[in-house]
Amino acid sequence: MTEESSEVRQSYEMVSVRRAEPPPGTEGSNWHRYVIAFGGTNSIQGCRQGNLSVVTGAVEEIVAQLNERHRGKHGRVHLVPTPKKIPTSNGRSNLP
Repeated sequence: MTEESSEVRQSYEMVSVRRAEPPPGTEGSNWHRYVIAFGGTNSIQGCRQGNLSVVTGAVEEIVAQLNERHRGKHGRVHLVPTPKKIPTSNGRSNLP
């Protein structure tokens, strides 16, 4: 297996969501700390306020968006540019 093919298969994954103390300078209660990992060596840590199920759902959405960005937008790969319109002296546009 080449390095390139193993890199393509890596994805972001939610590692944990745990109850936490409020971050410094914030108000309120019911805070959670989450960890998202990529490839086992890189991680993203953050805090979010809300109950466990709401925070877990939000982190799952973040993970899905990160993976979409990482893999690229496959639906746009095969777009073909349309010809540009060239204005004519009579005010109408003609295609080249």
